[in-house]
Amino acid sequence: MSILSNASSRLREIKKAFGFAFEGIAYTFRTQNNMRIHVVIASLVIVLSFFLRLSSLEWAVILICISLVLVTEMLNTAIEAIVDLISPDLHPLAKAAKDIGAGMVVIFSFLSAIIGCIVFVVAILRFL
Repeated sequence: MSILSNASSRLREIKKAFGFAFEGIAYTFRTQNNMRIHVVIASLVIVLSFFLRLSSLEWAVILICISLVLVTEMLNTAIEAIVDLISPDLHPLAKAAKDIGAGMVVIFSFLSAIIGCIVFVVAILRFL
């Protein structure tokens, strides 16, 4: 009976951990306009990817880019929350931390857009 009890307890812990993770995703989506913009763009990219019948490798590249843009947006949101908690007053280092977080998102978003253009140009040429 102890083995079943331990397994059940472990499953509850895992479920709880996933619950916290989904709460973090929902918080970011609910509070960050840029996250919602990224999700809309990602949805359009996924629809276009189906339409162009991307190869497995092309899908992998697109999905990695989408995931990393969303992850960097969530990291930026976490940085902003921590900075606001620690330094509610304006401070040059707090500004620097927030600006660096935002820059991280911009760099990866631009890189992902360039990668997406490369993948889609190749797919469109193949499609024609």
